[in-house]
Amino acid sequence: MPSTHSLAPLPPATPRAPVRWVLALSSHILRTERLVLTGLMTLLVLLILLNVVTRYTGMPIYWVDEAAVYTVVWLTFVGASVMTRLRMDFAVTMLTDHLGARGAQAFKVVATSGVLLFGLAMLVMCWVWMDPIGIARYGFDAKEFAAESFNFLYTERTQTLNWPTWVLQLILPIFSATFSVHALANLLEDMGAAERVQHAGFDVVNADAVN
Repeated sequence: MPSTHSLAPLPPATPRAPVRWVLALSSHILRTERLVLTGLMTLLVLLILLNVVTRYTGMPIYWVDEAAVYTVVWLTFVGASVMTRLRMDFAVTMLTDHLGARGAQAFKVVATSGVLLFGLAMLVMCWVWMDPIGIARYGFDAKEFAAESFNFLYTERTQTLNWPTWVLQLILPIFSATFSVHALANLLEDMGAAERVQHAGFDVVNADAVN
């Protein structure tokens, strides 16, 4: 008769160091993104209230609308990165619902790999578009760089805030980097290289729980 000790489940294997590093980096980014989301949502509410009050009193501040728009843009990209790690992104399960556990798992790995490839491709696109080496070659002179490369990113400014547009558009490479790290962490979990991480502080972990 087998002993009680032989029937006990084996403890999960400790992930290798590179896997742990990726998961730890993803968790650190996720915690930072949570703080950023809180700050952006607070800022958006304050901007909307300021806009309502100033318009009601007949003294509208013209740059508030543009500031609110860019706040929503940053909020959207940061939120999309968070949703990727929490696996709250949309999924079509018409095919995987008819497959076995191993088939569904294989398709999940393929889908997550596609998400990672998209993030890496977007990161490369942002590098080519912003061309940090190119503008550094011209001593960070935006006009000279634009005249030679016809890339006017660093010479454009926003309409009312009069901020450099490249500063506001930094959210694209930031999102590409964080999105890629989260996608890699998800892929490692899907491949069985590590157990699925439970993220403290994020009670909503699926789309159904939102309602």
